[in-house]
Amino acid sequence: MAKIGVITFSDGRKHVHEELLPMNRGFEEKLVKKLREAGHEVVVADEIPWTNETAVKAGKKMQHEGVDCTIFNYAIWSWPHFTVLASRFAPGPYLCLSNINPGYPGLVGMLASSGALENIGVPYIRVSGDIEDPRIFGKVLTFVKAASAVKSLRGETFGCFGGRPMGMYTASVGTDNWAKNFGVDVEHVDQWEIVRRAESVPKAKVENAFRWCEANVGKIIYDGKQLTPEILKRQIASYYAVKEMCAEMHFDFCGIKAQPELTEHFCTMDVTEAFLNDPYDFDGPKDPLVCSTEADMDAALTMEIMKKLAQTPVLFADVRHWHDDYKVLDLCNSGQHATYFAGGSFDYRDNLPKVIFYPESFYFSAGGAAVHHLAHPGKVTLARLGRREERYYMVVLRGEFVQFDAATNELIMKRTQIEWPHALARLGTDIDTFIQKFPCNHIHAVYGDYVEELKMTCEILGIPCEILQ
Repeated sequence: MAKIGVITFSDGRKHVHEELLPMNRGFEEKLVKKLREAGHEVVVADEIPWTNETAVKAGKKMQHEGVDCTIFNYAIWSWPHFTVLASRFAPGPYLCLSNINPGYPGLVGMLASSGALENIGVPYIRVSGDIEDPRIFGKVLTFVKAASAVKSLRGETFGCFGGRPMGMYTASVGTDNWAKNFGVDVEHVDQWEIVRRAESVPKAKVENAFRWCEANVGKIIYDGKQLTPEILKRQIASYYAVKEMCAEMHFDFCGIKAQPELTEHFCTMDVTEAFLNDPYDFDGPKDPLVCSTEADMDAALTMEIMKKLAQTPVLFADVRHWHDDYKVLDLCNSGQHATYFAGGSFDYRDNLPKVIFYPESFYFSAGGAAVHHLAHPGKVTLARLGRREERYYMVVLRGEFVQFDAATNELIMKRTQIEWPHALARLGTDIDTFIQKFPCNHIHAVYGDYVEELKMTCEILGIPCEILQ
């Protein structure tokens, strides 16, 4: 839930301010009540600004309280420079909200005040309407979600284990770009640290996790070569090593290169990546920690934004194959799907019976378990950050994960790679448009409709949002 600042502005003439104060307070109280009923913490200015001094004081209170965003609220005519003065201190992002009050020019005040912000280069969002109207309040909540996501990115650190994977330009970006555009720092860690730290994980801890997997995973297929109990234990130790390093180095999200060094000489990172992204692991419930395979930085950043909006794990997958006979896009990537997607549940007991640990394919000579499952059916939002000449944009579309009968599901998955996890997606656009417009090979998804929230997030970040329909 967000911490929201609310500043309601007034007329600079004392007699007008005082006469309309009860009315102005009434509109403010309705807004505050709605926000609190939605579960948010609300900080209100001590005094409705009607002078330069009270405007500055209101902004400083929001600054002191450390709000995630500030709503500038207008129900009557308000002198625009009060908003400018408050914005010098109150933390953004900013929503300029005009209430329905036809006898008094609140809309005029909002447009004049936001126009003043425009003049001085301060970005904002506008909403006008009755806060009791679900459509209008929905817009306010969309802003709050997006603003909180953007604000919480600032000061985060991405842990990059390894470097650019297999020549992918779309997976790597300069640290200065992220610092400038998102306020996110990047810390690079050599993959050798995973190998080194895995060896020091207590054997008893690994053994307990191994037994948990054998008791809860639907099926583990040992082949004596690519997947043995010893290799699976190595994968579990790698998970603990990465998890502990992320905690020690205060990484908020991360990515692991893996290919080709680890996948050819140590073990695959499939188990590590799946359970980092999950809302649980071998030891119980936990917060999902976004981890992108192939150290795809823009993938991880897309996922981190989507996780903040949806408050769920986020899918990472390759755009693998369009099955034209079934009109589904096969989203499939080695081990990266959190097991959460097998059942769409936060309870591992709903998900893991549907998971199979297959031996890895010929691609990965070091071996390991591939974390196979088929994504639970449901409406989804799919998205990806891209760059054109170093400038960010985001592509967003609606879709649906589907399943067929068991025989058809298996037939489809065997066409590509049965060992890996799959999501069969019907797209909210035609495949030709998707192929032309989608920025790269990796795609991300959450259950539910978050198109408007992603669109608002992009607007706050100042980057284009392309919605495929």
